[in-house]
Amino acid sequence: MRRRAAQRFPVPALSLVTWSSRCFSSSAPPRVLLQFQFIHPSSQNPTEPNHDMSTRVAIVTGGNKGIGLAIVRALCRDFQGDVYLTARDVGRGQAAVASLSSEGLKSSFQQLDINDGDSIRAAAAFFKDKYGGVDVLINNAAIAFKVADTTPFAAQAEETLKTNFFATRDVLTTFMPLIKAGGRVVNVSSFVSCRTLNQCSPELQQRFRSEDISEEELAGLMQRFVDKAKAGQHKQDGWPETAYGVSKTGLTVLSMILARRLSKERPNDGILLNACCPGWVRTDMAGPNAPKSPEEGAVTPVYLALLPPEQNVCEGQQVPVCGTPAGPWSGTGSL
Repeated sequence: MRRRAAQRFPVPALSLVTWSSRCFSSSAPPRVLLQFQFIHPSSQNPTEPNHDMSTRVAIVTGGNKGIGLAIVRALCRDFQGDVYLTARDVGRGQAAVASLSSEGLKSSFQQLDINDGDSIRAAAAFFKDKYGGVDVLINNAAIAFKVADTTPFAAQAEETLKTNFFATRDVLTTFMPLIKAGGRVVNVSSFVSCRTLNQCSPELQQRFRSEDISEEELAGLMQRFVDKAKAGQHKQDGWPETAYGVSKTGLTVLSMILARRLSKERPNDGILLNACCPGWVRTDMAGPNAPKSPEEGAVTPVYLALLPPEQNVCEGQQVPVCGTPAGPWSGTGSL
């Protein structure tokens, strides 16, 4: 099992706001989700009593290698503010910051293990105390088992959903109240979630595509998958044989739910919350045969994180998918 960790960027080659409008919409006309986006890393000594509420800050989870490190590198160049690289392992995180420093890029480190509630709360308290909140949050940390891994599927399902869905949800639950007006939240999902959705039973597809699915119902469905996998009954229950795919389907739908909530609870704050697909990228998790470099995989998350203040909705635009224009979308609140 492996953990996945200033020029304006061009329009990304693949964005979830595009492909999810095809895969996650119901039979009704495609509709675009109003808000989502991401955060980036930078770091200082958590013990320093430096209260700089006017400085903007970006946070990236799982930022010590792979796509996460590439995101941090790009933000160091293009984000106007402090960039925090967060990671579970302090030594690896600090080594990544040192590596960026050798390139002439300034970032900071903050320890954050998304599977540890105390670590999440400590990090949130640090950013609230030092910056008064967060401007950009990019949820990149995730895991995936190799295809050849012999770990029983039940264990793979439990561990993968624990990190990729439930732990990421815990981060969002804790950090969303800290997102400042004009903030950006980006959840790094995967095109695999679209394929996985289409392999689910009609009943599951209907619920995942529903505009009235609640966060509680979604969490219940994710736990149902884990429980059925542990009982060896997930296929009979309508689930495909992919723990990673189910976890990313859950993250995509969660992003839609939170975006709808933002549009209702903070309609005037201009916060964008997006989920995106970085593409198939050469990382420890995805392997050496992937066609895209980590830097290319970082393009879409960084693009979404740096959307200008005046762009407070992702509605009515067309974004190329692998160079092909996507169909337009309309409406608000769901994809």
